[in-house]
Amino acid sequence: MSQILVVDDEMGIRELLSEILGEEGHEVRLAESAGEARALRNRARPDLVLLDIWMPDTDGITLLKEWATTGQLTMPVVMMSGHGTIDTAVEATRMGAYAFLEKPIALQKLLSTVGQALRQQPSAPAASQLLPAYLGKAAVVGELRQRMEALKSLKLPLLIVGEPGAGKRTCARALHQPNTAWVEPEDYKVLDDPFGDLARQAAEGTLFIREIADLGTQQQRNLLALMPSFERAHTRVIASTARELPRLAAEGRFDPRLAAAIAQTQLRVPSLREHAEDIPELARLMLSRLVEARAVPPRTLSTAALNALRVYDWPGNLTQLETSLRSMALLTPGNELGVSDVNIALAQVEGAQPGAFAGLRLDSELRDARDAFERIYFEYHIAREGANMSKVAERVGLERTHLYRKLKQLGIKLNRREQ
Repeated sequence: MSQILVVDDEMGIRELLSEILGEEGHEVRLAESAGEARALRNRARPDLVLLDIWMPDTDGITLLKEWATTGQLTMPVVMMSGHGTIDTAVEATRMGAYAFLEKPIALQKLLSTVGQALRQQPSAPAASQLLPAYLGKAAVVGELRQRMEALKSLKLPLLIVGEPGAGKRTCARALHQPNTAWVEPEDYKVLDDPFGDLARQAAEGTLFIREIADLGTQQQRNLLALMPSFERAHTRVIASTARELPRLAAEGRFDPRLAAAIAQTQLRVPSLREHAEDIPELARLMLSRLVEARAVPPRTLSTAALNALRVYDWPGNLTQLETSLRSMALLTPGNELGVSDVNIALAQVEGAQPGAFAGLRLDSELRDARDAFERIYFEYHIAREGANMSKVAERVGLERTHLYRKLKQLGIKLNRREQ
């Protein structure tokens, strides 16, 4: 049985589509606005969405674009409109819509389109493939998006710099022109031959070097020698690095001529701790995509867990965040991940003892640091005492009513088994 979400502000159309699709054996959910559709999509991924374009709160094209940029367009979406134009259909298709249906919708056309869409629905992408448009919403990320927009149409060589796991490759993919060659050597031995065919393979497209500082001395020279060939073939060379090329060049460990050639334009990707306010939403998105890809069982994150994730420094950035979420989701038996699960996962990464208060940011304001400590402190004792709240109250030296009040203040939600 397929789950279909119908989004339309007209009750008559919603009920008619629900009746038709229900008779075909589908499970149908209804939303009368983009806001309601957004909430339903956040809770679970439907197998198909029938989305009206003209709605009072947010139009369907805007919602479609939102799902695309937040990585939630992992199901086919069929747009519907009673005022359709060719331009609107083209725009919807460009944004990722599967098809466009004009109202009133003929029954056979509806059933045919739904059947085809369900047979060809895309698989959920890996959580690490976050679109750069959704590396976050913080100001520093907004600046990154603006810089990328300015660089997108250029063919000049580009150097992307940033810490390991910050999303450098993802930004490179976003700058790549669609429907052209993308060449990303798995082995840099292809650069041992200065007359290699990389320029031919990547003609009119992109050659991406994941960590240019890893190239050997001769490979650096050969890449420099090939730069004119790439230019003639209209190939854009994009390299990334987590190291300081100018310093390596000054120390004689990197060819300064290649450093100058590849860094004609630069893009810096901020570390995750530079936009820590985005971490809770990014974590929810990553976990939902892991669940949709069936890489982990269905799991959610408690408010306390999200706060614990937010205050950690994440030296491995997005990659470390995803790895930690995957580990927590696989190892935790309950449906909701708590702060104790976060601490255990981070302790495993750092080699610390489970329950250590890893990740407290001492550069934050006293009130925020105190709240963060208390969240971790209480979640730790809840886990330690097996959710026996009488023992927790005794352990922390609080009267039980006071304890519950404190947990509510800190946003720590107890599962029924913990109450």
